[in-house]
Amino acid sequence: MQRGTHTERWPPPPTEAADGLEVYLVGGAVRDRLLGLPVDELDYVVIGATADDMRRRGFRQVGKDFPVFLHPHSKDEYALARTERKTAPGYHGFAVHADPSVTLEQDLERRDLTINALAEDPQGRIIDPYGGCADLERRLLRHVSPAFAEDPVRILRTARFAARYAELGFRVAPETQALMRSMVAAGEVDALVPERVWQELVRALGEARPSVFFGVLRDCGALARLLPELDRLWGVPQPARWHPEIDTGVHVMLVLDMAARLSPLPEVRFAALCHDLGKGTTPLEILPRHHGHEERSVDLLEGVCARFRVPRRFCELARITARYHGKAHKVAELRASTVLNLFEGADLFRRPERFEQMLLACEADYRGRQGFEDRAYLQGGLMREYADAVRAIDIGAIARACVQPGDIQSAVHDARLQAIRTVRRRVGPLPEAG
Repeated sequence: MQRGTHTERWPPPPTEAADGLEVYLVGGAVRDRLLGLPVDELDYVVIGATADDMRRRGFRQVGKDFPVFLHPHSKDEYALARTERKTAPGYHGFAVHADPSVTLEQDLERRDLTINALAEDPQGRIIDPYGGCADLERRLLRHVSPAFAEDPVRILRTARFAARYAELGFRVAPETQALMRSMVAAGEVDALVPERVWQELVRALGEARPSVFFGVLRDCGALARLLPELDRLWGVPQPARWHPEIDTGVHVMLVLDMAARLSPLPEVRFAALCHDLGKGTTPLEILPRHHGHEERSVDLLEGVCARFRVPRRFCELARITARYHGKAHKVAELRASTVLNLFEGADLFRRPERFEQMLLACEADYRGRQGFEDRAYLQGGLMREYADAVRAIDIGAIARACVQPGDIQSAVHDARLQAIRTVRRRVGPLPEAG
């Protein structure tokens, strides 16, 4: 198995504060180094010490719930070995036990997945009591113990790891998938607080294959409980002429992964995820067409944003993307007045950077279809030309030419319309967009 590059902070340099402590590198740092991946964070566990021992050595305790301490010089986090016991539903219902009698193996046993239950001593020896190295080789995400079922956040974390390591061939072990299904059936997912769901969701959006996250949640039934607006899209047909993949849920996942290719911004990816929510509520009698789905998508989006307390910048971008993506695809067919209304509704003149993000989400929608992946999004180019033209108008000169101040607004409006028409005559028609 390939080894990653050792960081300068492991093993820790000898210091008076840590001298004599039994310290191990644990968790993600060990996992990613064994996979040959860059290591961003180092996590240490201390065996055989008490909180008083750590404080006497100059370590500063952080938080009240867990025995975690900051090194007085490096500021790295050192956690005392601990066990956890389920005391109530949800992920808050745990009693933490940390004292010198807790062994390294016991501390590793409380972790979620075997690939995260690895430790390394200062001499570079791997401690692997639960088969994590074998699961790295087999590319399996497998739970350490039945205690996995005590914390519903682990469903979200497992789905996120599946998205993170999808390109390496990782998959959720069948027995872990079955356990997650039983957790959903038992109502554990219903106990998750909105902030924790959003925290995991937005981190998943940052992965290279975010669609895998939602696929894992859908397979175990969690998506229907957490995001029914998204879950109901699977099985909803679209016109095969424009959507060779037909299924709306499949389309949205293609769009999401395309957005991940086009932009690192989670806001753009969230907008891509939510742009077609309204297709899940299209009246059956008009399928596979989806007339009016844009405004239905906006309405459903508002509920999602309220439920998960989604930050404003995510909601605003997703809202204008849901509302205007259909018009963006048909921009070459729109009247100049409709284009200008779109610009004003999307707040182009005050928020040009957000308008550009909307165009990226629209491009992801256009290219997130089977056979469209490598096509140029000419509509986006035309929208940018229109936007550049209307923003280049000298409003000051127009204002100075107006005899009456009340005429300025209409004069600016007319100049913008003329700028759009001028670009249209120069560019000519575009191919039909779908």
